Amino acid sequence: MPTPPRRSPSPPQRRPQPSPRGARPAAPVRRKRPRWAMRAVTTLSVVVLASAGIGHAVVTSLDAEIARVDPFKDMKNRPRAGHGMNVLLVGTDGRDRISEEQRRKYRLGGAPCHCTDTMMIVHISEDRERASVVSLPRDSYAEVPAGAGRPAHPIKINAAYAEGGPNLTVRTVEHMTHVKIDHYLEVDFTSFMKTVDVVGGVQICTAEPLKDSYTGLDLPAGTHRLMGGEALQFVRARHVDTDSDLGRMQRQQRFMAALIERATSSGILLNPMRFRDVTRAVLGSVRADKGFGTGELLDLGRAMRNFSPSSSEFTTVPIRQLEHVVKGVGSTVKWDTVKAERIFRALREDRPLSVYRPRHQAVRVAVAPQKIHVQVENGTHTEGLGRRVDAALAATGFRTTGRPVDAADRSLKRTVVAHDPRWDRSAKSLAAALPGSELRVVKGLGPTLKVLVGADFRQVRKVKAEDPTQGESVVVRGDEAGCS
Repeated sequence: MPTPPRRSPSPPQRRPQPSPRGARPAAPVRRKRPRWAMRAVTTLSVVVLASAGIGHAVVTSLDAEIARVDPFKDMKNRPRAGHGMNVLLVGTDGRDRISEEQRRKYRLGGAPCHCTDTMMIVHISEDRERASVVSLPRDSYAEVPAGAGRPAHPIKINAAYAEGGPNLTVRTVEHMTHVKIDHYLEVDFTSFMKTVDVVGGVQICTAEPLKDSYTGLDLPAGTHRLMGGEALQFVRARHVDTDSDLGRMQRQQRFMAALIERATSSGILLNPMRFRDVTRAVLGSVRADKGFGTGELLDLGRAMRNFSPSSSEFTTVPIRQLEHVVKGVGSTVKWDTVKAERIFRALREDRPLSVYRPRHQAVRVAVAPQKIHVQVENGTHTEGLGRRVDAALAATGFRTTGRPVDAADRSLKRTVVAHDPRWDRSAKSLAAALPGSELRVVKGLGPTLKVLVGADFRQVRKVKAEDPTQGESVVVRGDEAGCS
């Protein structure tokens, strides 16, 4: 075990006692050795390990629960280490410990590909006050570096795991990003479901229904508390919209923020016995590099007691081309190398991915308002309401007719966005600008959407397109990704 040398000199029970050096619990925060790793497995139990500050006796037994791998074996010519710490978090499609009932209920019966289903770089700042999470699309075009008798060759980044396990995965990520990976953490389906269950579920919200026949996800619009199996369906779903993996990564980031909120606000991390139960339930299916142990857990807990969702930020590698076809590899996702380098440089230099923006400055939507044609109809007896709504939508960027009319029904209680089913994404973007509005499908309506203003109308909310195919990198703080 790698940790005993770190435990013996400074067990946490003795920290409050005076010493010649005046040691205090905050001292480990300033060390440069990585110790934030388990917090980084945000999609599962690792978030739970981050903020505890618990007793040594509770933590000591946890090290033995973690399966070990050596992803850094024989690695040479690695990127220069920066400030802070970088953790490569991979989620695999391992399902060996899934019961037959769970396989049927949550649609997990397919054969695993033995590849990484999720891949993220989690950067923990040197002052331990910020976590930056960068998602790497699973189908990203990548180049495997030459080594161990293997020539360099193109590949989808998630296939590096199947070809060479954790070691080749780390090599490939470092080669593509020039970011040195300090720790490696690997989780599977079992870890994920257990974690969500033992924390009592995670609350997520959705403005529109989410239904995916592949995973079995079926959530109506609204707020839901998801337990392990449903949470797994939520983060795996790729067919609820036209954005496929990109939309899935955004949902994963929202879930990560919600899990952080649950772990840090529920008291779980402050109760040693509850913490022990949570970690024992999930660590049996986590794999980590050999350098992470009990000492790191203790330092991590003390350093991150005050961590909160607002301390985290999430983004996805900017994309230049979604359908980049490579002979022998297939359709891949091509990064925008210039804009991606800005993100990776920020990680290397321990800088935030974005400056602070006022919360909810603009709601992110799938279709830019400038592309959406709108006819406003006043469904109330309030004179001039149609003109006000038309002007407000136009000021937000929507292409209104500028000629609002009265609706046939002037007794509407709720605002309605009527739309042709072929323009459903535009309708969702318009509805996001009208809080509380109802979507209504009208076949044959055509490309111009209708807003039937009801008595519940209060405001037009500013919206902004989020289009990863244009190479933009949208950075969202954890407290912006939650339900509030």
